[in-house]
Amino acid sequence: MRRFYLISYDISEDKRRTKVFKTLQDFGDRVQFSIFCCQLNKRELLELKERLKKCIHQKEDQILFIDAGPVSNANPHPEINYLGRIWTPEPRVQII
Repeated sequence: MRRFYLISYDISEDKRRTKVFKTLQDFGDRVQFSIFCCQLNKRELLELKERLKKCIHQKEDQILFIDAGPVSNANPHPEINYLGRIWTPEPRVQII
């Protein structure tokens, strides 16, 4: 089962921040400067975390994972309230 994750990062060094950004682009959509929305299954979540661990400095950087609930249909929308410009997620599919 796929789930929505809001992932935010605070990386202190430009080179590491760029690596984190590029890694997250492989898994989801950028919704704000340092926030991504990703639709992931358990395997993809583990893979993403392992890749991100290699990009960051454990004592200086931080990445937050917020589980925003299940992806329930072909054109999913997480339960997110907005003020201002609305973000519309693109559907992602799992290829086996």
